[in-house]
Amino acid sequence: MNLIPQIEADSAGICRIRHDIHAHPELGYEVHRTAKLVALTLEKWNIEVTRNVGGTGVVGTLRGSLEGASRARSIGLRADMDALPIQEINTIAHASRNAGVMHACGHDGHTAMLLGAAQYLAANRQFHGTVQFIFQPAEEGGAGAKAMLDEGLLERFPIDAVFGVHNWPGMPANTMATRGGALMASSNRFRIDIDGVGAHAAMPHKGHDPLLAGAQIVTALQAILTRSKRPIDPAVLSVTQFHAGSSDNVIDQGVWLSGTVRTFDDQVTDLIERRMQEIATGLATAFGCTARLSFIRVYPPTINDASQSAFAANVAREVLGADKVIGEIEPVMPSEDFSFLLQKVPGCYAFLGNGSGEHRGQEHGNGPCELHNGSFDFNDELLPVGATYFVRLVQAFLDQPG
Repeated sequence: MNLIPQIEADSAGICRIRHDIHAHPELGYEVHRTAKLVALTLEKWNIEVTRNVGGTGVVGTLRGSLEGASRARSIGLRADMDALPIQEINTIAHASRNAGVMHACGHDGHTAMLLGAAQYLAANRQFHGTVQFIFQPAEEGGAGAKAMLDEGLLERFPIDAVFGVHNWPGMPANTMATRGGALMASSNRFRIDIDGVGAHAAMPHKGHDPLLAGAQIVTALQAILTRSKRPIDPAVLSVTQFHAGSSDNVIDQGVWLSGTVRTFDDQVTDLIERRMQEIATGLATAFGCTARLSFIRVYPPTINDASQSAFAANVAREVLGADKVIGEIEPVMPSEDFSFLLQKVPGCYAFLGNGSGEHRGQEHGNGPCELHNGSFDFNDELLPVGATYFVRLVQAFLDQPG
């Protein structure tokens, strides 16, 4: 592994920042303390800072000291800052001090890694072009990336390519994986409201049972995956809630169910939405009821640019070693709003192995070290690794001819 010595020397300070962020987690767009910490830290290193982009987003702008490039290039590096509404089980010194809120997805580590890269680059500006450090709120369902784009992120801070990293539990620590094309799925929410006619449970013939219609709809929706779409197009349709009734002797007049749809292709999403509408309304009618589908597209699929993914994988190999980088990992079904950035500019999102929990001690919870789990904790060993990777991306990308 070829880490930058100065980053290794400064890693204890970056680790303290990570622990501070972990101890004070914030949700969604309410990342006021975190954003302030990030902004003040960047300013301390003489990096130009713009606050309140997309609500509470922060952008740090750093220009290289070298001249003579045929065209000044610009690179974007992104980290997310928000936590999750989860109660932390760990009793570590830096455990969450905010009840019911926790950095259970490692965004504290992502932010710290990018700050580590910013610290080094601010002290070593021997590169052409510009680096935009993008610290984003509300990745966890709030579409913070889209909010920053809607407020002119790319117009105000132009970039030629964008890169990001997410820690990945279960992958060995200090390994990296990515792929060109679809890396992560889209995220779509749905709800189906079914209205019938209530009746006494002992006299069901006097009503139209929406619960019975709903049960048939839940089963029939799965036929979309096996009979409506092509078998070679991956997709998930999961009904996760079914709300019906309030008494054991009453057939209620209405029920609702909801869940998620995940795909790697918007055309597949279109097909699933259309078939859901047809199945819900058709089956509801067959049982004397009516149905209404609400289908909300939350995040598009995360589609990496092929050439930038190959470039990023090569940089990772230089940092970690050729045997520690997978350039064509299988795609996964979770979603990520980095996808909005990739719709606008080419780039690459990559996974950095967080290990399987070997870094945890007795003061960590007994649950698995998995994302969105109360026993999770980011592996501090990754901080200089991720920071070095970001720096080498900058140096290699900005050194390319225009």
